[in-house]
Formats: sequence, structure tokens, C-alpha cells
Amino acid sequence: MTNIAVTGATGYIGGRLVPQLLKAGHRVRVLTRRAESLRDVPWRDEVEVIEGDLSDASAARRLCDEVDVLYFLVHSMSGGRDFADLDKRCAECVATAAEEAAVSGIVYLSGLHPDEELSPHLRSRVEVGEILESSRVPTLTLQAGLVIGSGSASFEMVRHLTDVLPVMPSPQWVLNRVQPIAVRDVLHYLSRAADVEWEESRRYDIGGPDVHTYADLMRLYARAAGLREPTVLPVPVLTPWLAAQWVNLVTPIPRSLAVPLVQSLQHDCVVQDRSIDELLPPPDAGLTDYPSAVGLALEKISADRVETTWAGSHPLDAPSEPLPSDPDWSGRTVLTDERRVRSAASPEAVFAVIEGIGGDRGYFALSRAWRIRGLADKLVGGVGLSRGRRSRRQLQLGDAVDWWRVERLDRGKRLRLRAEMKVPGQAWLEFLVEPEGEGSVCTQRAIFFPSGLGGRLYWLALAPFHSVIFRKMAARLAQESESNAARH
Repeated sequence: MTNIAVTGATGYIGGRLVPQLLKAGHRVRVLTRRAESLRDVPWRDEVEVIEGDLSDASAARRLCDEVDVLYFLVHSMSGGRDFADLDKRCAECVATAAEEAAVSGIVYLSGLHPDEELSPHLRSRVEVGEILESSRVPTLTLQAGLVIGSGSASFEMVRHLTDVLPVMPSPQWVLNRVQPIAVRDVLHYLSRAADVEWEESRRYDIGGPDVHTYADLMRLYARAAGLREPTVLPVPVLTPWLAAQWVNLVTPIPRSLAVPLVQSLQHDCVVQDRSIDELLPPPDAGLTDYPSAVGLALEKISADRVETTWAGSHPLDAPSEPLPSDPDWSGRTVLTDERRVRSAASPEAVFAVIEGIGGDRGYFALSRAWRIRGLADKLVGGVGLSRGRRSRRQLQLGDAVDWWRVERLDRGKRLRLRAEMKVPGQAWLEFLVEPEGEGSVCTQRAIFFPSGLGGRLYWLALAPFHSVIFRKMAARLAQESESNAARH
């Protein structure tokens, strides 16, 4: 049995790797900014949780204490302007702590990259690897191609571009060669790394069995999804910046993430050698080809069994951040729209309707108004409403729901969603369900902490629309709850 530490356990890869490590019989410790963010994951009680920030030396030391293998799965894909400095600080803290704790090995997941000039995000990934490799702890760096799986950013970008655009004006890089890899194969290499030994730092390329152009990825996806193959028209004047704006507009990928994704596609991105097979042989059944990886991803989505998504790779705010539950005297200007509706349905029936909010189901009333607001958010670089949900039926703490994030979830009683749209302030939407007689009463609150004069003017400008939207939303919620209860 190996003692393993995992950073990035709330992320897309980390959230899938941890259960595989547990299944293999390893003891697992994870680091997270807020332990509460792991409350709803099925493996929560099987791991040791360290609460802290990876850039904090004390937290890094606690993470590495008596650990054999450490997985470094953290990268600020959608960070701010100082993301590279933050990545370096995290890597330096981990490298130092791992040395002090005499960790046997570090496993770092990076990305395939060309030898030419690198984009800022790819350069940051390389620099993080160099920091880890310069420590006295042998570091195994796995450089992966585009990761294809239900919920991965690369897959969602291909999926939504193909679903939405039958004719696709595209930049020249759609003709570049890429070597995608199924998420199951990435997890194969990562999980098997815990069972082997390496005496010195080394980098290995990992990718699927086939090389395609990016345009091929969209055509092959269309076949797997039963769609008409898109007509791809390379346009030489479409710059990476313009392409990222286009991706942000027609897919759930926000501009902050679309930019590094598009930048990573400016060059061929293929495996240079297969020396990884000498250390970590491929799966017995062989590596998964791209059409099969797409088919598996679509099956997961159809069956509502997506474990993690790129959108879930986002920490909840630090405990010091303001919350709508703060007292009135806490110094914040708090603007609210509150509605109370009574229902003959039980609290459980009402909450079941609330828990299905967003995604394909929408927001109970005035769907066109919500779509217009979502498009407006997209146009200013926000995530809009196209991000959808991880699961159609059930939420978990930290889940993304369109432009919301599940910040509090007391199943059967309370749901609080924090807005991640572009607004001059901070916003929440909260539902509280309580029993009343043989039925229930639901309190629906929209909460806004305005930032400066702009925030106050924003709320005043939208107040007439909020009055109609939130009133109809609350009424429709009660009606749907009673209708569902009557059917059962």
C-alpha cells in the first residue's frame, strides 16, 4: 500500500484519479482550499483532507508528510494576469516540501507542446515542470495531448462547435495535426505510475493511437453523434484572439479558458516518441482511438453519469469572502428581491424541482429573457448560460449550473447559487424550503452586493425586469411542484 498525495483533487482529472487510486488499495491524502468543497464527492470519507492553499508552505508540508508519491495536477488555465507567478509559487512550495519530507516521486501532468515559441499557458506548464524536476525528488512528467472525455474542455469545445455550426469559418490551425488521448488512458498512465519506480526525472509524451487534424476531430465527432459533417472553411484572417472570442460565443467555454485552449492549437501537437511504453505499458486492450473516446463520452452524457467537468474545476471562495448570510451590519450594501410562495406539495417535492434548475430545463419562466441575458454575458466575455449542468437530476456542492456555482446545498431545505456572470458586484440566487401545515413554503431570494455606483445603477436598471422574472419564476416553481406531486 502506497501513501499518495493529490493536488487538484477537485479538478477534472484529479476528481477521476482519486477513486482509481483508492480502488487500487492506496492511501490517499488531498489538499483543497475548503474541505466543504469535497462534501458531496462519493470518496470523501475514504481520503484524508488537508485544508489549505498550495502556495502556502505550511499546507504543502502537511500535504507531503510521510507521503510516497505526490501527484501535481494543478494549473491555472483560467487564472488572472499573474497566473504564471502563482503556478511557480505553488510548484516551488511543493518541490521544497517534497524534498523535506523525502517523497519518493512526483507525478506531474503537463501538455504536449512544440519546440517553437510557446503560448503563456504552455510556457507556464513547462516552467512548473522544470521547477519540480530541479528538486531532489525524481519527477515523472506526463505530457498529454487533447484530453477527450465527457466534461473535458477539449471535448466540449469540439462538441459544441460541431453541434451548433454546420458551416464553420475556421482559422488555419484547424489543419494542424493533433493527437488526442481518451481520459481513461490518461488515468491509466497516472494511476499505474504509483506502482513503478523511477530514479531520475524524465518527461514522457502520452497520446492516443492516431493523429488527426483538428478539422478531422469535428468531422469524426459529427459521425459519432449522428450529425451531418460540418463544412470547415479555413479563414487566414481569423487570429487566435478572434478565434477565442468565437469559441466563447458559440460554446460553453468562457473567454478566459478559450484563449489558452486556442493558443495551444497554433502548432502541431503530436507524440514524438513512445518511450513511455517501457516504463508504463498501455492498457491490455490497447489505447482508445478518438471515435471510440467520443462514443464513450456521449454515452456518459446520455446516461447522466458525468463524474467531473472542466467547469467544476473551480474552488469556492475563501472563507473570508463576503456571503449573503453575513449580518446586515457587516458594512456591505445588500440589495435583494425576495418572493415567498406556498405550495400544497411537500418540501421534498418542492426541492426536487429546485434541484433541477438550469441546463436544458431552464429557470421555470420567461426562457427567452434568460437566453438574451445569457447572450449578453457571453458578448462581454462571461460564461453565459451554455455551460449547462454536470447532472440533470442531482447537484453537488461546487457544481457549475450555467453561470452559477452551487455554494450551499442542504438537500431538501436550501440551495444557494453564486453568480459567475459579468456583473458590477457579487450576486446569488437562494431557495429555502420549509414545511407549513400539510404543504410547504418556499422563499426565493436574489441577492446582490453592488460594487460602487455602477453596481447600484445596474440593479436599478434591471429592477423592473427582475420584478416580472422572479415573480413568475417563484409562481411557476410552486405550480410545477404541485403538478409533479399530483402525478406521483
